[in-house]
Amino acid sequence: MLADLVKRNRSYRRFYEEQEISRETLLQLIDLARLSPSGANRQTLRYYLSNAKETNDKIFPHIGWAGYLKDWTGPVAGERPTAYIVIVQDEQQKAIGGPAYGIAAQSILLGAVEQGLGGCMIGNLQRPGLRAALDIPENMEIVLVIALGKPQECVVIDEIEADDDTKYWRDDNQVHHVPKLKLQDIIMN
Repeated sequence: MLADLVKRNRSYRRFYEEQEISRETLLQLIDLARLSPSGANRQTLRYYLSNAKETNDKIFPHIGWAGYLKDWTGPVAGERPTAYIVIVQDEQQKAIGGPAYGIAAQSILLGAVEQGLGGCMIGNLQRPGLRAALDIPENMEIVLVIALGKPQECVVIDEIEADDDTKYWRDDNQVHHVPKLKLQDIIMN
């Protein structure tokens, strides 16, 4: 059921690194993105796939992992993603593509959850370094990276009041808490 997939689709940042993701699995996830809506059906997105440790190691240093967790610099060895999908778009096409990359990323992550995987959309990137590391052409804008793997962490949703802090946090047991407003607090009428 879609509601269950959405509830299980959290931003996972720690993974079982020994659990590999095949290229075939990545292609299945990209196929979901390919079938997703695209502004004017222009299909402006392209995807750089990585499931090899050597390439993953090139991507990892260019990612900012969790802005609210100031003392955490990202997953340690053994907890890192086993695959990445780098979403790029031709600079001249980005006005046409609109929010297509968000729709595509959500489709990818819902597909990952359905397969027992998890991931995180990451926009906090050192784009020039990532471009150079992956030899991405200058005319292609890196819009988002999706880190993927078998989740190694527990992420829970905490329902909060309208004036409560929405910053995510980790407790002493390393459970990742994601505050979410109540439904009635986000409806305007």
